[in-house]
Amino acid sequence: MCALKTFKLGGVHPPENKHSADRPIEVFPIPKQVVIPVNQNLGAPSSPLIKKGDMVTAGQLIAKGEAFISSNVHSSVSGKVLKIDNMMDQTGYKRMAVVINVEGDEWDGSIDKSDDLKEQITLSREEIIKKIHEMGIVGLGGAAFPSHVKLMIPEGKTAEYLLINGVECEPYLTADHRLMLEKGKQILIGAKILMKGLGVDKAIIGIENNKPDAIKHITELAKEFDDIKVQALKVKYPQGGEKQLIKAAVKREVPSGKLPIEVGCVVNNVGTAFAVYEAVQKNKPLIERVVTVTGKTVKEPSNFLVRIGTPLNELIEKSGGDKEATGKVVSGGPMMGKALNSVDVPVVKGTSGVLLFKEDESVRVEMKHCIRCGRCIQVCPMGLEPVLLTQLSERGRWEEAEQEMVMDCIECGSCHYTCPSGRPLLDFLRLGKAKVGQLIRNRGKK
Repeated sequence: MCALKTFKLGGVHPPENKHSADRPIEVFPIPKQVVIPVNQNLGAPSSPLIKKGDMVTAGQLIAKGEAFISSNVHSSVSGKVLKIDNMMDQTGYKRMAVVINVEGDEWDGSIDKSDDLKEQITLSREEIIKKIHEMGIVGLGGAAFPSHVKLMIPEGKTAEYLLINGVECEPYLTADHRLMLEKGKQILIGAKILMKGLGVDKAIIGIENNKPDAIKHITELAKEFDDIKVQALKVKYPQGGEKQLIKAAVKREVPSGKLPIEVGCVVNNVGTAFAVYEAVQKNKPLIERVVTVTGKTVKEPSNFLVRIGTPLNELIEKSGGDKEATGKVVSGGPMMGKALNSVDVPVVKGTSGVLLFKEDESVRVEMKHCIRCGRCIQVCPMGLEPVLLTQLSERGRWEEAEQEMVMDCIECGSCHYTCPSGRPLLDFLRLGKAKVGQLIRNRGKK
């Protein structure tokens, strides 16, 4: 293991609040009914393959991702399809989903449900990419980008490093931490599979130094793998951002508007590496994931292995969430997560956590005039000027916002967090990115 590293530009140090770090992963009970959206990935939605009244088994393909950037969706349970309808998801909008009434727990016969560790990788590079596509694997760090697409290196580009992101820099969240402690060998085998899929011979697993047990455990396991090393990282948010992790681990800087492959890197989350292991070695689709349920109104902060489609309110109830004392529920972490307007929505592939805030934590401070202190500029890990971009977004000056590189914003919320005037900088940056993105797409259609 090497000396501690980090990215240099910007960053903040919010309280960690890792209350569930010592709670082992617990298998969550199968719900009576699941709601499985057909779009759980960045990109195009999948097309349903089943109809009302059909009987399905756990692991059965129920919606096919046919676009280039799309992902297959599988049933997480066995039972009867009640309906295929527009149902509210975590965005607050109604989108197409498959509703299944659970009957028993029958799995697709091709899935290896045993706990036996399967180390030998027999598939070719092309077969690995195909299998990851078939099994509906997406990035589990939050963006839910289809994982097979990352392995399809564009012509003229070369991958040199696979970076496995075990940083989990978001306060409160501990799902990745527990996964590294409990499924470390599987994660390493998953990393080897991804390396073969990319055609690279070097992998680095980055872990923040606030997880010394995970660093020690993965480092010990990695001694069996000459081409995988563990890099301990200083605790600084947003260390888990792709570009920040690349800068810290291999000292390369991704150019503005470009992807990590531009500097020979591909980044995957530890949860994704584990899902890849299960897909390739066990023929298991992505039908469940680890979710942290935590917050100061939660009696028993927990890490649950949850079937996709499980209602969030059931997770909250099981962990002892006090709904009366809760003022806000966030999907994800406090920095980049999104507030929910209802907990009657399902767990999806990208659900890393469910965070409950107390009433007094949920109220935004009174917004005051900008005092030109420059703190937002100092903490921006992308070297942007959030105060300027916010002013441009407020005034609808989208072309100028584009020129000032608003699309480089990674929406980490560091500027918003540090602003002494309580200005909603992240809200305006997201608005600016959405509007500029629309401009760029419209420009491409002409």
